[in-house]
Amino acid sequence: MALRVTFYGGAGKVTGSNFLVEGGGTRILVDCGIEQGRDFCESCTYDAFPYDLSSIDALVVTHAHLDHVGRIPKLVKDGFRGKIYMTPPTRNLAELILRDSVGILRQEAERRNLPPLYGDSDVSTTFSLVETISYDEERPIGALSVCFRNTGHILGSASIRVRDAEGTAVAFTGDIGNVPSPFLPDWEAVPDADALVMESVYGDRLHPARERRAELREVLKTAIAKRGAVLIPAFSMERTQLMLYELSNFMAANDIPDVKVFLDSPLAISVTDVYRKYAGAYFKPDAQKELLREGDLFGFPFLTKTRTREESAKIAETPNPKIIIAGAGMSHGGRIGRWEAQYLPDPHSTLLIVGYQAPGSPGRLLQDGAKQIRIGGRGITIRAHVETLSGWSAHADRDGLLAFAEASLPRPKVIFTALGEPSSSRFLAQRIHDFLGVRAIVPQMGETWEVTKSSVNRL
Repeated sequence: MALRVTFYGGAGKVTGSNFLVEGGGTRILVDCGIEQGRDFCESCTYDAFPYDLSSIDALVVTHAHLDHVGRIPKLVKDGFRGKIYMTPPTRNLAELILRDSVGILRQEAERRNLPPLYGDSDVSTTFSLVETISYDEERPIGALSVCFRNTGHILGSASIRVRDAEGTAVAFTGDIGNVPSPFLPDWEAVPDADALVMESVYGDRLHPARERRAELREVLKTAIAKRGAVLIPAFSMERTQLMLYELSNFMAANDIPDVKVFLDSPLAISVTDVYRKYAGAYFKPDAQKELLREGDLFGFPFLTKTRTREESAKIAETPNPKIIIAGAGMSHGGRIGRWEAQYLPDPHSTLLIVGYQAPGSPGRLLQDGAKQIRIGGRGITIRAHVETLSGWSAHADRDGLLAFAEASLPRPKVIFTALGEPSSSRFLAQRIHDFLGVRAIVPQMGETWEVTKSSVNRL
């Protein structure tokens, strides 16, 4: 028996993860994400799916980031009624992020005179179809079976290995974590796949060799000493929790001054609650022991959580210096825009970029040194200091990705480098070929490949 893999998303692009696996009459989708970070692409977002939804038996989800789950309610709205499988934390996190996205997508649609992509009822229908799978559990789906393994990227993130009755298998990494994390276990290799589809976001780059906690501490001390606002556009999942964890430790150790810290994101507040919920089962042993000692890894006396708009507006009344953590992580929406508009023109303020910024996003423009950007329809002159701390990315870097590929050998006959910018995917593919002696391919959108125990060929 053979498996067929078609690349419907995530080929030549970082975002929009969407793959189809077929075998033995069973068809399984892997992820159904939305494209992010560049100029709005109406066709990428609104077009009909390029496969017959009635023929899809199941959707399996690697993790809860919007570029992996953001079009699932549209899939359901358009007629999909198969089962949706994800880990328990991913279920909780995905529901939060998809309900949050309804309003954001509605506003985007209104600006462009388009219908809403989906609504609250579509999200509710989506989660009526969800069943959860634990790590390392083999779950049959028709003629195929799937197995989820931890990837250490965010809480609940998983690689997914799909196998047929004869043992032919293909695996999808989703996103691979930047290890070690203070609280999540390191990733697990995937040694039982004939072909591996892996991410390549940082496939051509290394995270800084310097110690990231020390660097963050020094940057914060310098920024606070300037007596301006410190802005951290943070992704609601993982990055926000990392920042809260480190700030708590810094203040407890008197490594930085005690200043007001605002978590100005209802979504991030709710996500942090999910992290607390699953800490006992999904955090690594050292973090679980720390949690037992301290009671909370993400809270401290100088932290204020602002859920409502009224609470958020009052942040401006607090004198500087202060730290504001708000979404969105690429400065492409959410509450961070208000604070950037207010404080980026101030030379005493500092913007800390602590995650990947996709090409075309406001965050990428700021990272690349733009002196003026548009926020909320008006031009903002940048006088604040902009600092990039790449070591805080939740993605593995070039060497981390190579280590993951090597740990999954010798079985894979081909490693596909996807979910990355083209230059990054090509660089990683060449490196895998040169260093590991494995056939490595950068797939193209729409390509179908046949995987057997003895070969992997394009159809």
